[in-house]
Amino acid sequence: MAKQQQPISPLKNFFAGGFGGVCLVFAGHPLDTIKVRLQTQPKPKPGESLLYAGTIDCLKKTLAKEGVKGLYKGMAAPIIGVTPMFAVCFFGFGLGKKLQQRTPDDILTYPQLFAAGMLSGVFTTAIMAPGERIKCLLQIQATTGDVKYAGPMDCVKQLYRQSGIRGIYKGTALTLMRGSASSFHY
Repeated sequence: MAKQQQPISPLKNFFAGGFGGVCLVFAGHPLDTIKVRLQTQPKPKPGESLLYAGTIDCLKKTLAKEGVKGLYKGMAAPIIGVTPMFAVCFFGFGLGKKLQQRTPDDILTYPQLFAAGMLSGVFTTAIMAPGERIKCLLQIQATTGDVKYAGPMDCVKQLYRQSGIRGIYKGTALTLMRGSASSFHY
């Protein structure tokens, strides 16, 4: 059996989750930018080499061409969504635990905690999916040089104009699968 901690107030969860999320984005976004650029680099023409030879090469070229700011392109959307996303995540996890307990003192098993974590991933997807889409579109345009979006809000406006709300939430099913499977807390 897993040892349960005392419940934390929703307000503390909100602020702790928000601050932790902001720190996570600042630390992880440069790596995410490099990952997306490597994954989406254009196919070279015959006789040409890839735009990036690997992770370090992508990092060096990004820093040389765009400076440190280039590593943080597209970061506004994740920052804006991170506080409510983590608050909703903690709420979903708490609800998932509560739904499985007969009394607040019941200690949950690891499979029950896993199920509660999966529920928190379901809750966060509604916030996370649009931010992920916007972030990736902004990161890709920096690589291709084809500037289609002036920033996150312009990206949202154009996506909405072209495809409505479905354009903003494109890819949500896969984000849901990833989010629910990766939200195990204990």
